[in-house]
Amino acid sequence: MGSGVGRASFGDTNVVAFPKGTAAQVTFDRQELQRILDLYGRMVAAGQWRDYAMNFDEDAASFSAYRRASERPQARIEKRPALRGRQGMWILFGEAGQVLRRGHELAGVLFPLERQLLKVVEG
Repeated sequence: MGSGVGRASFGDTNVVAFPKGTAAQVTFDRQELQRILDLYGRMVAAGQWRDYAMNFDEDAASFSAYRRASERPQARIEKRPALRGRQGMWILFGEAGQVLRRGHELAGVLFPLERQLLKVVEG
């Protein structure tokens, strides 16, 4: 007979325990994703980014933007709801993995990336 892990036998009836539910994934809501993808589109148009990846797990959701598909991400935007009450749930990481910005609002965290798109217009 097998080890019977998660099973119990009562006469002719076998009882199998349900697997434990998995923790809910952290995701971006529609407005957050729209804001991030809008920035991504503008960075692609400017020639800064060419590819992206998204990762969702129980602790964080992240959006990584790449210049080329074969290298480390140039920028990574991470949402960590557990940090909502402390430094803010939004974190912007640079290419070397350093924290560039933390905040409670996505717009403030994206500002350093959006600043790269600003061009000085002389009149």
